[in-house]
Amino acid sequence: MTSLRTLGSSDLRVFPLCLGGNVFGWTADEQTSFAVLDGYRAAGGNFVDTADSYSAWIEGNKGGESETIIGKWVKARGNRDDVVIATKVSQHPEFRGLSAANIKAAADASLRRLDTDHIDLYYTHFDQPEVPVEEIIGALDELVKAGKVRHIGASNITPERLQASLDFSDREGLARYIALQPHYNLVSRDTYEGPLRDLAAREGLGAMPYYSLASGFLTGKYRPGGHVDSARAGSVAKYLESERGRRVLTALDDIAAAHRVAVATVALAWLAAQPTVAAPIASARTPEQLPALLGVADLTLSDQELKQLTEASA
Repeated sequence: MTSLRTLGSSDLRVFPLCLGGNVFGWTADEQTSFAVLDGYRAAGGNFVDTADSYSAWIEGNKGGESETIIGKWVKARGNRDDVVIATKVSQHPEFRGLSAANIKAAADASLRRLDTDHIDLYYTHFDQPEVPVEEIIGALDELVKAGKVRHIGASNITPERLQASLDFSDREGLARYIALQPHYNLVSRDTYEGPLRDLAAREGLGAMPYYSLASGFLTGKYRPGGHVDSARAGSVAKYLESERGRRVLTALDDIAAAHRVAVATVALAWLAAQPTVAAPIASARTPEQLPALLGVADLTLSDQELKQLTEASA
């Protein structure tokens, strides 16, 4: 049985891979999404990440499709108490922004779609610098006090705004961010490494990196001169064309071969070993893609292997 990790300073205990729900209702229909969720749960997984806006970018969708599928799955399986559900506010077409009124209305809408009475981890999806942190934290604190939200987190936020939010929570004795969701992976390290990570370490926040596999580039399925039929193929071209991207692939290939595991497993294991990281987020479009992701729970890279990847991705 894979040991669970404590999320920041909270009482949440989570599997070392967080299952991304962005594909549910997008590239995975309801039936396939259920199969992916079942496979993840059967392997001991208990941490699912979504957002109220997933997947509003698809023609005919309104946003909330992913939450609705997760809600139906939890109800069908009767496993609400065994699953940590994270969702986010600010990007749903009908609930844009982080005003206090919008945060509360969006949370109620998410609760209805998830068909639950509480959200385990509620993130501000994209910070809005024009909204005072006092207003944002005040609204989130009300949700926590009402029992609608257990813990709060922040995504896509500057170190300055995050520090101001934490300081305000401490000063007023209000709900405090316990988690951070940064853009972070082997080929995108600059956003997180530095002041933001230092702050997370200092304040005891657990990080759940998104784009852990760089839109699929770090699975190794994209190679120079190759073609992959995927909704994300266009966004990985920049990595293939860079010397850094090719260096990283070579290092991943070497280590994956030595351990006889998938390239994606090694990329996630590097991330999971980084300071402050509690659980990388990765999504599976089909149940067949799960083993490469779930393997992170059983792979510990040596110091030398971690160094090799860190240097290749510098």
